[in-house]
This record gives sequence, C-alpha cells and structure tokens, in this order.
Amino acid sequence: MTVLGWEKRYSEILKEFGYSKKSDLESAKLLNSLLKNKFPLNKLRSKVFEQNVFVIGAGPSLLSCIPVLKRFSFITKIVADGAAKALIENNIMPDILVTDLDGDEKSLKKIGKGKTIMVVHAHGDNFDKLELVSKFKNCIGTTEAKSFGKIHNFGGFTDGDRCVFLAKHFKAKKIILFGMDFGNKIGKYSKTKITSKKTKIKKLRRGKKLLEWIASKNSSDLYTTSKPIKGFKKIYYNELESVLADENAF
Repeated sequence: MTVLGWEKRYSEILKEFGYSKKSDLESAKLLNSLLKNKFPLNKLRSKVFEQNVFVIGAGPSLLSCIPVLKRFSFITKIVADGAAKALIENNIMPDILVTDLDGDEKSLKKIGKGKTIMVVHAHGDNFDKLELVSKFKNCIGTTEAKSFGKIHNFGGFTDGDRCVFLAKHFKAKKIILFGMDFGNKIGKYSKTKITSKKTKIKKLRRGKKLLEWIASKNSSDLYTTSKPIKGFKKIYYNELESVLADENAF
C-alpha cells in the first residue's frame, strides 16, 4: 500500500516537470513484462523491518562518509543509483540499490549479479534502459503510479528520496542519511550524464520537499549526517554509535 497522500504529490510532480502519466504507465507495463519472476517482498522486508538503515546518496559529501560506512559494515545499506560506483570502488556492496538505470551501467551490472536487491524504477524516460533488468539476479519493479503485477509503489521521486520512502514503507527502526545534500552543487557521482544541471537541481529540490513531507508524518526515527533537512535530526559521524545504540537518542 502506497503512503497516504502520495497521489497528490505524484500529480504535482507530473505538473511541475511536464511528465506524462500515460508514459509512466507504459514504461511500468514494459518493466512488468521484462521481470521473469515476482520477487518475494518478504526478502526485502527482512532487510529493513525494525532494522537500523543507512540511506546513501550521491551528493558532494558522499566520499567523506566512505570510511564511516566501512566501519559500520553490519548496517543495512539502501543506496541511490549514483552512489553505487563510489561504493564498489571502495569494496562496499549495497544491500538494496534503488535505481532508474541512469547511473554507471558497468557498476549496475556488477552489483546486480550478486545478492543485492535491485529496486528498478520505471518512468516515461527510461524505456530504452529497462532491458538491463535481465542482467539482475534479484529485482523488484517500482512506479510512481498504481501498483500492479510485479510493479510496486513505495512512494518517492528521485532515487535518493525513494530509498527513504522504501525504508519507511518497510518500517525501518532508524533511518540515517549519508551523501544526501540536496544543494545547488551536484556530486561527482550523481548521474553520469547530466543533460541539464538546472533540471537536476530542480529534481533535488522536489526530492527534499518529499522527504520533509514524509518526515512530517513521523520524524522520530529520521537522522541526517548531510545538510539539514526539516524533520530529520542532524548528527555527526562521531555520534553514530550512540544514536544506533540508544533507543531514546535525542
């Protein structure tokens, strides 16, 4: 079941960016046909439910958090597409990768061969990339429209905020953001081919608004090590151990 109020947010996104709901649906139908098996959601749920979760984006602060992520190797890591290349370059394998397939293709294929659960998003602009799912061992399809068949809607727009929506959907205990800056500077690993910096920043702003919206529903388990986001408690790397250990942190 999609988060209550998502339909309104989706309509706002369609209007703001001039996207077509029909194209989104056609892309979702294609993805549904390409997925050979319906991945059991329980396997995804088991990695998140009542677990502490790191959500990792491809913002400018990504590289600074690599040593920290290595230290907390036992924590479930939900990773946005663009950050994947940086992580595997540093021998960090995502538990869950959220992607619309516009990141580094070589990295996606490498990660998709392993145990990582690939959460692939269908939208009107990625018809030509969906065939990539045939290379992935464990794959779930998502959409911003209605769920059907092998396609789910956990909420969210950009890869980064969709990671958070997924973690909230499966009731993570605590969600801590890394490399999720949402500023005017685009990270080195954020989308390998940027057609418009202005559009990219506009998308990041919308993603931030969505996180603020989801936080307004329940912010008690949300933290960020990146730039401040309304509804997320700002913490620093040296505070992580106490936050993860203390049920009543802050």
